[in-house]
Amino acid sequence: MSALAPPVVAWHGEAVTIGDVLTALSGIRHKFAHAEAGDDEHPRPRNCVMTLVAVATSEADDRRAQRACVAIAAQHPSLAIVVREEPNAPSGRIDASIATHALNPSSSSHAQCELISLRVRGAAGKHLAGLVDPLLQSGVPTYLWWLDTPPFGKDELVDALRICDALVVDSARFDRPHQSFLGLADLALTSHSHLGIGDLQWARLEPWREAIAQFFEPKDRRGYMAGIAELGIDYVGEGRGNRIAAALLVGWFASALGWKVERAVGGAGGVVVAHLTVGGGRQLEVAFRSVSKGHLAQGEVSGVRIAGASGGSTFRLSVERDPERQYRLMSEVGPMELRARHHPGGEDDAGLEMAQRKAEQHREMLLRSRDSLHHTATGELPGERKPTSTVLARERRRANEALVLLTMIDIGGAETLRHVQRVEKENEPTLLLELLSMGARDVVYTRSLAAAARLMRAVQQ
Repeated sequence: MSALAPPVVAWHGEAVTIGDVLTALSGIRHKFAHAEAGDDEHPRPRNCVMTLVAVATSEADDRRAQRACVAIAAQHPSLAIVVREEPNAPSGRIDASIATHALNPSSSSHAQCELISLRVRGAAGKHLAGLVDPLLQSGVPTYLWWLDTPPFGKDELVDALRICDALVVDSARFDRPHQSFLGLADLALTSHSHLGIGDLQWARLEPWREAIAQFFEPKDRRGYMAGIAELGIDYVGEGRGNRIAAALLVGWFASALGWKVERAVGGAGGVVVAHLTVGGGRQLEVAFRSVSKGHLAQGEVSGVRIAGASGGSTFRLSVERDPERQYRLMSEVGPMELRARHHPGGEDDAGLEMAQRKAEQHREMLLRSRDSLHHTATGELPGERKPTSTVLARERRRANEALVLLTMIDIGGAETLRHVQRVEKENEPTLLLELLSMGARDVVYTRSLAAAARLMRAVQQ
């Protein structure tokens, strides 16, 4: 995202009303519209593409929302309203501030973004619609971003959804994640048809879905989708609340291919086995397996395995996150590698001994010629070669936060195909901006959410 200067606080008030905030906001907009305008020039038009209302229940969430709103404003002129709820405060009052930051696009027109912060103490926070409705910008979509867990099934959320076009959540951050995820699915089914729902956890699964979809993309592999017999997903953590991401992936398959859940059971150690019915009454098995990976958060997907047969050919696809790279030192090179690199002229022990001697000679020659080869390559005098530190590829990969996916494909008796994909980890503002740019209306996510909820309800433990 483009760099943006920190917003400037243009107004601040304590124990104010929403009317006071609206009056101050109108004055700020009037001043900006007439700034630098000559006597014969019209006031600058207001540019605003959306309104983002963020609801935070803690100081940390408040700071997250502020940073994300400022980062989004670097790309889109918008109005952001951050509501910090404190319902248990002894007295009811509203403290507010308005910060502004001007954008200077390449065109001649300028734009100003406003960030309104409302700290609501007492019961007033239960009536979000009444608080923010007078501040909303007409003619542009309004998005409600609930940073924590929305109060599913309560009037507070129903009231808040009346003023917005879409609800954005992160199911990976839910309290009581299992029940909250089912509440999200119920909301998607019972809310009005114009309400969009976006989930940051679904956006993080995009590299997995792309890697799997690429396997079935060639025309000669389309038939494999109807031949899937096994689907396995590894995830971190054992509790049922950590299965949300895995269930979303299964829901993605089930909703697209018409799978129906027949029965499912959970066992010790986070193991889940489900049997689903596909077209023609054929059965397939879906298995969840809990794994331990210290660098991954609870609930993150670690691996996906798909196997089946179609058209007289078997196939197997596996996608693994951050795989352990297999490497061996020179002293561990076995007989087959020695024969391939230093042909001994025979297959007996004597031939192997000759290959080992040739390998040792080559190693000694390389060490003796190292300085002269370095001189030829760099121009530095022999003996002046700068020492370099040795860093294993595995350790170097762990040092960054990129997502590494290893895809392995086996079709029939052909040689295994391997593909390593490195995906840069996207931060929260970037994921949020991608959801907002699509209007938080994703039909694929909605149907996958419903199928995932049916699977999670079917699990008996």
